[in-house]
Amino acid sequence: MRMQIEAIEIQNYCVFRDAKFENLPRLAVVIGANGSGKSTLFDVFSFLKESLTENVAQAVARRGGFRELVSRNQSGPIRITIKFRESGGRLATYQVDIALEANRPVVDREVLKFRRGRHGQPWHFVDFSRGKGTAIKNEAMYGEEGAKEERETFALDDPSVLAIKGLGQFKGFRVVAEFRNLIENWHISDFHISDAKPSSEAGYAEHLSTRGDNVAQVAQYLYEHHPEQFNKVLKAMSHRVPGVSGVEAKPTVDGRLVLRFKDGAFEDPFISRYVSDGTIKMFAYLVLLYDPKPHPLLAVEEPENQLYPELLQELVEEFRDYARRGGQVFISTHSPEFLNASKLKEIYWLVKKDGYTRIERASENELLKSLVHEGDLPGSLWRQRLFEGAGPQ
Repeated sequence: MRMQIEAIEIQNYCVFRDAKFENLPRLAVVIGANGSGKSTLFDVFSFLKESLTENVAQAVARRGGFRELVSRNQSGPIRITIKFRESGGRLATYQVDIALEANRPVVDREVLKFRRGRHGQPWHFVDFSRGKGTAIKNEAMYGEEGAKEERETFALDDPSVLAIKGLGQFKGFRVVAEFRNLIENWHISDFHISDAKPSSEAGYAEHLSTRGDNVAQVAQYLYEHHPEQFNKVLKAMSHRVPGVSGVEAKPTVDGRLVLRFKDGAFEDPFISRYVSDGTIKMFAYLVLLYDPKPHPLLAVEEPENQLYPELLQELVEEFRDYARRGGQVFISTHSPEFLNASKLKEIYWLVKKDGYTRIERASENELLKSLVHEGDLPGSLWRQRLFEGAGPQ
């Protein structure tokens, strides 16, 4: 079973003083006015990943310090809670609180707990505060009739290091290691067309980078090791971008890789820097979406940029298929065309009031449900400002 995030709760993180995403589907599409918090939501994912791969102090410093990160007029702690179904289907909750100690960000509290049936008390697999805490040492007994958790005390060298980072390195903590591995493999896209277009150094890359600057290496990897996936990319490209009949990653004499796009109307292929931004971006997205090992979480901001509106309906289907294959997807958009291809149950919108943001779900709005049932499209309703507080600016 794949990991499924069911809810995200964010407290005292920038504009999210107290906000909740609940009943999350495999594909979530987020809209909102400029400044309402769409980028901040994606930064929450990045913050968690950086806190894990580095530490909390560095992740906070990269964002200007604790006082810049904490919600205005609040002293903290910053709290992020994720409720998810882990690979065994059990409901789990991960909570991390960030506070200041001697003017340095520390992990004030960190808990990873699993529900035990409908009414049983949860097992706290990890329970730490400021570098000290406990973890269960008999996790293999979890779920067995009458089993009681046995705990062991640990101390970390640095109170800004997440306990799931330290404990997740040991085979004895399988549950913790699995959760750590999930976060480490989140992909929060920061795609830059200027990075994807030039030739790149020859090398080996299995997965597209967050900036998309290794698209040629990943294309070469797919071509050599997963030809069936590469052919799916080419087939999708031929449907999405008329005229493109082939793509190759061509090595140069000085050891670089150059993407060359074959147009059926011309004998010689075009080097990537001479094709449109939209062609490169669509190819990079397809390379990402046909990855043989989907990321457990994929977050993409405004994928419609540089793409023809007519392509967006099919792009939504590509994201939805990716989610079905194993990766949960979060998308932010300003595009009515993208919304028109989205289902009402997939759409959330952000409303900022008095400096803080609340989260609304389209499928829980009776007016929107009624209008979509009568045949209206979500993007058209958004243009009419019927997503209250989230109309296009």
